[in-house]
Amino acid sequence: MKGIPILTILTLLPLFAGIIVAGLGEQRKLARGIAFGSSLLSLALALLLWRSFDAANGQLNQFIEQHQWIPSLGIQYFVAVDGLGLLMVLLTAIITPMAMLASWNIADQADRRGGQDAQARGSNGYGSHLFFALVLFLQAGLFGTFTALNFFHWFIFWELSLIPAFFLVRLWGGSQRAPAATQFFIYTMVGSVAMLLAFLAIFLATGKFDFTALAELGRTGTLASALSAKLGWYSLNTGALTLIIFGGILLGFAVKVPLMPFHTWLPATYAEAPSGVTMLLTGVMSKMGVYGFIRILLPIFGVQLGEPRVQTVLLSLAVITIVFSACAAFAQRDLKRMLAYSSINHLGYCLLGIFAVAKFIGPDADLATQKAAALNGVFLQMFNHGLTAATLFWFVALIEKRSGGLRGLNDFGGLRKVAPIFCGLMGIALFSSLGLPGLNGFVGEFLIFKGVFPLAMCSASLSVIGLLVTAIFILTILQRVFNGPLNEKWAKFPDLSPGEIGLLLIPIVLMFVLGLYPRLVLDVINPTVVQMVEQLKF
Repeated sequence: MKGIPILTILTLLPLFAGIIVAGLGEQRKLARGIAFGSSLLSLALALLLWRSFDAANGQLNQFIEQHQWIPSLGIQYFVAVDGLGLLMVLLTAIITPMAMLASWNIADQADRRGGQDAQARGSNGYGSHLFFALVLFLQAGLFGTFTALNFFHWFIFWELSLIPAFFLVRLWGGSQRAPAATQFFIYTMVGSVAMLLAFLAIFLATGKFDFTALAELGRTGTLASALSAKLGWYSLNTGALTLIIFGGILLGFAVKVPLMPFHTWLPATYAEAPSGVTMLLTGVMSKMGVYGFIRILLPIFGVQLGEPRVQTVLLSLAVITIVFSACAAFAQRDLKRMLAYSSINHLGYCLLGIFAVAKFIGPDADLATQKAAALNGVFLQMFNHGLTAATLFWFVALIEKRSGGLRGLNDFGGLRKVAPIFCGLMGIALFSSLGLPGLNGFVGEFLIFKGVFPLAMCSASLSVIGLLVTAIFILTILQRVFNGPLNEKWAKFPDLSPGEIGLLLIPIVLMFVLGLYPRLVLDVINPTVVQMVEQLKF
């Protein structure tokens, strides 16, 4: 593949396909066909990247493309991947066609609702062609975010993903879609502005936007010195100034994950968004924040992350995110809100692993094996949670379709008797989310706790409460929705059709494969993890 700009092709493919789809008007079948075909082609390219990837090379230098863009401002077109970037590209390529399939008849469903919704989405031109075009634009933004290594270029794609996500929620969401979309946009934009200002300060001090170059400055301590020498705000010393810049970038990523208390936009957005869009939000977009912590914040501001006072705050917030979100999920009665809070809980484990790894940074850094275990667990958790959570929201979409829009925990009961295949497959996905050994959800969480216990025992011990509460509310879903006496209202609740079974078996099989043979992913990401751990010893 030498000489072929495959990362550029991968990023531009959904962008151009989205432009074509947006111009098709009400030709729904053609629009959906082109959009879905583009997503499958992107998946094929991602699999080709995976096959051509040199797993033994942990450096961030594979499929590299680097061209001068605006040299006077230090702006380059610079893309490449390592094990982390490749894993996120593959996750994006898998989740996007799943989300499209879950939204296949979204325009028809909107029309059937009638009234104001149908008018807003139908006669005003908000048809399925625009929906699928926005999904493709979102996919392009995600691909660009996971491959760009220059801040200017990266930030364009970071924001490109926000705009289509906002319109997808605002135009096709539920009855409270307007406030949910606005809250989502404001929270994310505030985080983005804080991050932009921080990076502009870094550029004024160093003249660089390149992530790899900035990481080297951060490791050697040159970045802090440059910030102090070039900016020197009022009476702030070097440490305080660096912490302010660090805090701006931290806020941008904390909102996106989200880390409590910056989470309040997520439950409403996930609940009001169409299920296909929620699949993209939880499956991939939430991983952008975790990716930013690993790719940008940890290498560039590792010293600040490792400071005892910062560690105390961040580890406490990670524990709060894990435990409180699990308790909040248990308190919900809406299935989408339960799964929304569950997503916060699962990503809290990723943050726990990252913050614990940063705890022992310096020339005497030890416990390299534990750090590698924790980071491997974080990588796996990102991928596995994306797959499992997206599949669960797909099942919720099917429940809503069969019940006329109902999705309350107490709206059902005994569905296992009339829809055993549906309940069996969704049960597997729920047990994966619970972390049952043999399924993909177990491996990542196990590795995170294996690595974190020696690094931050108190935080890890408290976080175990989140595992217990997660098991309780997952079993509650199984009991209330699938077991118990059959509600006669659902005596004719249809089971999965052969086509639906065939589609849902793909992620279900992946859950078993990754649970029983995690080396399929670990062999690819471990060299990258080892390289990252080695670079933290400065």
